[in-house]
Amino acid sequence: MKWISTILFLFFNTLANVSFSQKIQRIDGTTIAVDSLQAKINYLLKAANISGAAVAVYNHNKPVFASTFGIADVAKNKAWQPSSVVYAASFAKMVFGYIVMQCVEEKIIDLDKPLVQYLQQPLPDIKINGFRRGYHDLKNDPRYEKITARMCLTHTTGFPNWRWFEADKKLKIKFEPGTRYSYSGEGLYLLQYVLEQITGKDYETISRERVFTPLGMNNTSQVWQTKFDDSICYGHNAQGKAYNLMKWKEASAGGSMSTTFDDFLKFYTALLNGKNLSKKSFRAMTSQQVEIKSKAQFGPLSQVDGTDNDAIQLGYGFTVGTFKTPHGRAFFKEGHDEGWGHYSVSFPEKKIAIVIMTNSDNGESIFKELLAYAIADTFTPWKWENYIPYNYIPPPVVNIFPVTTNDLDAYLGVYQSAELPITISITKQQKNLVAQATGQNAVTLQATAKDVFTYTDEDIVFEFSTVNGILILKQNGKQYLLQKK
Repeated sequence: MKWISTILFLFFNTLANVSFSQKIQRIDGTTIAVDSLQAKINYLLKAANISGAAVAVYNHNKPVFASTFGIADVAKNKAWQPSSVVYAASFAKMVFGYIVMQCVEEKIIDLDKPLVQYLQQPLPDIKINGFRRGYHDLKNDPRYEKITARMCLTHTTGFPNWRWFEADKKLKIKFEPGTRYSYSGEGLYLLQYVLEQITGKDYETISRERVFTPLGMNNTSQVWQTKFDDSICYGHNAQGKAYNLMKWKEASAGGSMSTTFDDFLKFYTALLNGKNLSKKSFRAMTSQQVEIKSKAQFGPLSQVDGTDNDAIQLGYGFTVGTFKTPHGRAFFKEGHDEGWGHYSVSFPEKKIAIVIMTNSDNGESIFKELLAYAIADTFTPWKWENYIPYNYIPPPVVNIFPVTTNDLDAYLGVYQSAELPITISITKQQKNLVAQATGQNAVTLQATAKDVFTYTDEDIVFEFSTVNGILILKQNGKQYLLQKK
C-alpha cells in the first residue's frame, strides 16, 4: 500500500553545472545521459515509496551529477535542498577513519600498539559520563589488553555493535580480538576515547580542525548546532511519517554527525582525491585488511560463514568495506538508522563513484537497481547488506508440514503488536505464507507443524491461533504477541 498518494511531483535541485544531455561514464565503459539518470531516480522514488534522496555520481573523482530529490519533511511538504541538514548515520565512521589515518601518518597513534598502553590507568577503571558508560564490564576479561587501533578500524575487536543491543546491556568481548570481522560501533567509541586522551581534545574539536574547517564544511558537526534547526531533513518510516529527531549532544565517531549533501560531497571528493592523506595511507584505508566470510553483515547470519561473496573477495579496510571486480577494486561505506539509508561506493582505478542518501526506511530497497543503472555496479553485495529490492519476490520454500493454498487463507491479514512499533502483513504465494514487517522486506515462511511457520534464515518462529486471530512471534529466546487487525 502506498504510504502517500500526493507524491506525484518530486522536487529536485541540481548541484552540478551539467547539461541534461551530458554523458555519465560507467565502470563498464558505457555511458548514460544525465536526464536519463534523473528520470530513473524519480521513477524509483515513486515505485518504492521513498520520501526523498540525494544522489551524486563521480567521474574522474569529481561529481558530474549531483541532485536532491523529493522532500525533507513530509508533514510540511518541504523539498530536500542541498543545504538541508541530514543525519549522516554511519557515513560518520568514514570521516573517523580519514582522521585516524592522518594521525597514523603523524605518528600520533600506532595502528598495532595496544590501546591500553596510551592510557594512564587500566581501562576497566575508567569512568565515563554521558552516552559512553565506561569499560568496567571488561574487568574480568584480559583480552581487552590486546585491542589495537587496527582492530577498531577493521571491526575485529570482538565487541558487539552496541552494548545496549545485548540482553544484559553489558559490554563484552564475544570472540578473540583480531580473529573475525563483526561490525562494532563500540570499537570506534574506544578508539575515539583513546585519541581524545592522547590529543587532549574532544572529538568535535578534532573533527573541526582536521576535516570540517579545512574542507569548508560549514554546516557539519558531530554535535547538534542550533543553526541547523531551520534546515532539518527528517528521516521517515515506510508509511512516510517522520521519526523524532535526535539532536546529539555528545560527539560519537560511530555516528553522531549531522551534515548536508553539499558538505558531505566536499568530504567525499577530498577522500577520493587523497587530500591530506598520503597515497600509502589512502591505499591502506581503502584496501582489504581482513576478509569477510559471513553470510550477512547483521543478524544471526553474521555469525554463519559461507562462500557467497568469495567471487568478489569481500573484505574490510579501515572503516570501509572492500571488494574486487573485473573493473578493479572498490571500497564502500553505508549509513543506516531509523528513517535513513545511505550508501557510497568508489572504484579507484576507474575514478568512478556514487553517493546515495535517502531519508526513508524504504530507501535501501532501490540501491541495487540504482547502482546498476547509474554506474553499472552489479557487484555490491546487496544480499549481505540486506538491501532487498522494492520489487523483490521471495523464492518459494518446501513445506515440512503439508498445507494447501486454501489452508493458508486462515492466516492471512495484518497483525499488530502492543509491544513493538510494527505490524506484520501475512500474505500467500502459492503454497507458502509470506511475512512482511514494517520497514522490512518480505520473507517466505516454511510450514513446520500445524499453525506453525518458520523463517529459517533468522531462526524466527510464527505460531498462529486462528480462533482468536493471534500471532506469536518467537526470536532470540523472546516472544511477542500480535493481534489481527
